[in-house]
Formats: sequence, C-alpha cells, structure tokens
Amino acid sequence: MKLIFPPRLKAGDEIRIIAPARSLALLSKEIATDAQQRLESLGFKISYGKHVNEKDDFISSSVDSRIRDLHDAFKDKNVSLILPVIGGFNSNQLLRYLDYNLIKNNPKILGGYSDIAALQNAIFTKTDLVTYSTPTFSTFAMKEGLDYAIESFKQCLTTSTPYEIKPSKQWSNDAWWKDQTNRIFEENTGPYVINSGKAEGTLIGSSLSTFNLLQGTEYMPSLKDRILFIEEDEESKPVNFDRDLQSLIHQTGFKGVKGIVIGRFEKASKMTPILLAQIIKNKKELVSIPVIADVDFGHTYPMITFPIGGHISLDASKNIPMLQMLKH
Repeated sequence: MKLIFPPRLKAGDEIRIIAPARSLALLSKEIATDAQQRLESLGFKISYGKHVNEKDDFISSSVDSRIRDLHDAFKDKNVSLILPVIGGFNSNQLLRYLDYNLIKNNPKILGGYSDIAALQNAIFTKTDLVTYSTPTFSTFAMKEGLDYAIESFKQCLTTSTPYEIKPSKQWSNDAWWKDQTNRIFEENTGPYVINSGKAEGTLIGSSLSTFNLLQGTEYMPSLKDRILFIEEDEESKPVNFDRDLQSLIHQTGFKGVKGIVIGRFEKASKMTPILLAQIIKNKKELVSIPVIADVDFGHTYPMITFPIGGHISLDASKNIPMLQMLKH
C-alpha cells in the first residue's frame, strides 16, 4: 500500500464548504458568517457547494445532491480543502455512490469529524488517500477558545514536519454557539495512561459508533499495525461505549491493533476515569497494548487535527503519555 498524502494547505488556497451530512441551513446566519470570516482571516478563500443549503425533514439533503457537491469539490482544480458544514448521522449513505477513482486521482484534504468519519475512513480504505479529522466549518465561528485548534489545524495541514501533540491549557464543553460571551473554560490536566506501553503505527478511527458502521463492509479499514483514535459524543453513555468498543474488538484482525488513544468525553456522557478504566481493564484483548485517554479530540473543545492514514507513535510507558505525529 502506497499512501497518498494530499498537497499541503497554504495561504490563498480555496476551501470548499459542503454538506455531506447536515445542511448549512442548520446554522444561523451569524454562525455561518463568523465561520467564513474566521477562515478568510487565516488567508483562505471560501466557496460553497451548489446544494449546501438544501434542507429536507432531516435537515440534510438527497444522496444525489450530496454526492454531486463532493464530486464537484474533488474535480475542481482550485479547491485544496473540502470542509463539511457540520456532522450529523447519515454520511454512510454516500459510500456506495462515491467515485473512488475520481477521488484518488484528484487528492485533496477532506476534513470534518464526528459522522464524517464514515467518509474519511472509507475513502482511506478504498483509495489510500489520507484524510483528516479537523474542526468542521461551523466550529470556526467560535470566538474564544479556538486558538489551540487553529494551531493544530495549521501544524498538521500546512507542514510535513513531525511534531509532538501537546495538550491544550484549557477545555470547554459548553453550548458556545448559543452564547459566545459567557463561556465556561476548565483547566486541562492532560491525557492519562490506562494501559502502559509503547506503540507505533497507522492512525485510523475517530467517532467509535460511526466507525463501527463500516464493520463487515468493503469500507472497513484493515486493523493491522493500527493505532486507533476513538471518541464519542454525549449520547454515548459508559455502557454504550463499552459495547461499541467490544464490537470493534470482535472484528477479524483486531489483534493487529497496536494501541488505543481515546478522546475526551462530553460531561453529559457521565463517563469518568474510573468507569473508563474498568471498561478497558475488563477486556483481555487490551491487556498487552497501550491505552491513553482524555486527548484533545472528540466533541469537546478545543480539538486537534489528525490524519486518518498518517503514521504516529505512542509512548505510554510513563505517567505522562507522549504522542508523536511522524507522518501527516
């Protein structure tokens, strides 16, 4: 397998906003305007898919409309980054209708997170094109608490130099889109070790429940020599996370997983370090691999940008774990 890394992002490049899950119509005018202005202030040009504002009863649009916008973005020579509006629930509807040869022959950065993980991991599997878990378009409307995410975004997408993923100083899990003034920030104590050890491999994953939708299909990535990045939103309670993780462990080839990195849980999930440790420690298949938690990705803020298909090392041999992004 020869990986395809898309060209690095640079000032003046065009970002195409599309809605492979939920529509731009979900956002208020103020949020959409603020997000565009923030990206423009970083030196990028913004364009929109033709069907990005379409809205049905699910605040999404037809499979055909979403496929057209995605294909158009990959075809357009002026576009460097394809950025979804937001996540949702239905990106996996698109997998059978994607032109994977078109995508492979026109490599670009595909961003987004949450439900978009279905597209990202499937495209990586079918084309060897490295995709990227990034903030969505809507996230760039955040007025405070976004600096760390922007720096990670630039570090991962505009350079090719290896780097250490260092934790943010603060984090938040508030409804910032409703009130940008009275934000709630907490000190970040950083990631912690659940199972010690060292590992190096290819990074795959993101939203666990979304990733699991690929099980048993041609879109499911190989688990051989992989470092799994997994996270969940507030709807995934500890029991749901436990069963979803167990489902992944039951997949053929799981023995090829070399390490697991878990993103920070939302408060409403009611997950605690004690509960998470119980979930991990109760699984014999995980005894011999390093596992760390509370890394800056998932559905809290800020979040790192990371490459699905990139190469990463994990050192959980000491109390303070270290993540080194080797190839992105």
